[in-house]
Amino acid sequence: MFILKNSSSISQVAQLRSPKFRQTGSNCTLSFWYYNYGRSVGAAEMHLLVDGLKQPTVLWKAYYNEGNQWLKAVIQLGRLPRPFQLSLDKISLGFYDGVSAIDDITFENCALPPPALSCEGANRFWCRDTKACIDSLLVCDLVDNCGDGSDEDNCNPDLQCDFENGLCNWEQDVEDDFDWIRIQGPTPTVNTGPLTDHTTGTARGHYLYMESSEPRQFQDKALLLSPLFNPSGNGTCIFRFHYHMFGKEVYKLSVFQRTVSNTKGWLLWYKFGNQGNRWIRQTLYISSSKPFQILVKGTVGDGFTGDIGLDDMSFLDCTLYNGNLPTISTTTSGTSVPATLPMNNCTEKEFVCRASGHCIQMIQKCDFRPDCSDMSDESACVMEVCNFEDKNQCGWYQPALEQMSGNDSIHTTNLFKWELGRGANLYPGQEKHCPLIDHTTCTAEGWYLFADSSNGEFGHIADIATPVISLTGPKCKIIFWNYMNGSTIGSLEVLCKTSNRTSKLWTQSGSQGPQWNRAEVFLGIRSNFQVVFRAKHGVSYMGDVAMDDITFEDCSPLVIPGRPCTSEEFTCANKYCIPKDSLCDFVNDCADNSDESPAI
Repeated sequence: MFILKNSSSISQVAQLRSPKFRQTGSNCTLSFWYYNYGRSVGAAEMHLLVDGLKQPTVLWKAYYNEGNQWLKAVIQLGRLPRPFQLSLDKISLGFYDGVSAIDDITFENCALPPPALSCEGANRFWCRDTKACIDSLLVCDLVDNCGDGSDEDNCNPDLQCDFENGLCNWEQDVEDDFDWIRIQGPTPTVNTGPLTDHTTGTARGHYLYMESSEPRQFQDKALLLSPLFNPSGNGTCIFRFHYHMFGKEVYKLSVFQRTVSNTKGWLLWYKFGNQGNRWIRQTLYISSSKPFQILVKGTVGDGFTGDIGLDDMSFLDCTLYNGNLPTISTTTSGTSVPATLPMNNCTEKEFVCRASGHCIQMIQKCDFRPDCSDMSDESACVMEVCNFEDKNQCGWYQPALEQMSGNDSIHTTNLFKWELGRGANLYPGQEKHCPLIDHTTCTAEGWYLFADSSNGEFGHIADIATPVISLTGPKCKIIFWNYMNGSTIGSLEVLCKTSNRTSKLWTQSGSQGPQWNRAEVFLGIRSNFQVVFRAKHGVSYMGDVAMDDITFEDCSPLVIPGRPCTSEEFTCANKYCIPKDSLCDFVNDCADNSDESPAI
């Protein structure tokens, strides 16, 4: 079906209507191929027209000439319980020159689940009227998976939030940079964020989103706090939510669990980057021997096309805790560390938790997962995220300077070394080869780390290293931003150092232009090692190397869950559980390569 130029009338609209459909199942998607080519071809929109709703919902847009090619569009319809039609609208704004066409329209997974003669098993639920047999994980998740609503009957409203009437019992954190926003319909910026909510699939429904446009800056954070929950005992508390991460500059969404109120807690899950224009369901299994709270954190990326959406958040097999989480007194590193060790029965091969005297294995120290209740096992380690603000080096240290510190006769003033700097402190002319602004705040007041080439000589090296990291997980990587501008830049290297070997993981040399550049280095599973950044001096002082926003992503080791793996997970040979979409992806997610076996 296509449209050719035939008139120049103002605001002329061509409409192509679908038949009327009675309803759809919860996994329904619509796909089609479209062609929108020409000098002034104009916009096209797909509208959803639901019986009883006056306002149409925009499901898809093509704004402009997209070249002489067919492109595929995929629209997530989800559960639509009322009769509806679809309308493809082509709008002419007075001068129309081009061709618009549509072909190969396909509906997939749009039927309700089929009835079953029986529905046995602890992990199954038998729908009341439709007699469908569904996974019990779909019960009380704010989605009518049965088609008769029976899987959403008799649910505790305190364990669910669809944001149709506010934030329910979730709260905005008061110590973050900005708040999540409750909204209907599309977010204000085009080409980012959802067009509809997840609950209703229409512009009438509400959801939360994180705005990434100004005045927001890179790595600004918005935190949402759950109600408090009782310890999970021998079972697990299940957290389900839907997220939307669409846009070229989408950065990160993270979920944390905490048992102490004045800490961030520990990372349960995160997702990084553009995930497409769709709502995605995520299920997390939570175990805790203490009352706990969930934190959902959105982090702003490097531009305005980075909006993130949240909707339909629910808990299963969890009970609310009527009390407050404890607090701990903090030192500058955020943990309580007594000067003397408490009474304990730990061996020399074990680490003593500073507050409780509890013993943990030494391999659990500095592994990006707090195993002590006071997190003292992670206190003398490198921090997961370092932006160098407040002149904090986050555990990074310079081995050469520490060796010299005991010798008073050696002065380090003119050594080629790493130091903290900012644009406000540069001397005239230095901005030609050193950053005027940091990467975190994009201001002259923000701090970064740099190796000053006005010190030292050609060929000198400056190393800055982490303390020893005991163990990392299979997806561990380090992400950092570097600035290398100047006519005589040397090089920057990332090294992995163990007790008997140093290997080069990444290197970059020469001028890279007057801007901050992102770099990513895969670490994977490693044990008892250090990460070292090495700057090499160029032939003159016109070439400083700078770094900012160093992040260890997804580095905590795998943990064997105290439960069988679910139908959405793969059971590794070593009993770890990983998502099934991690199979055969050329990444050793299991840590024993069983997820990459040719036998799968």
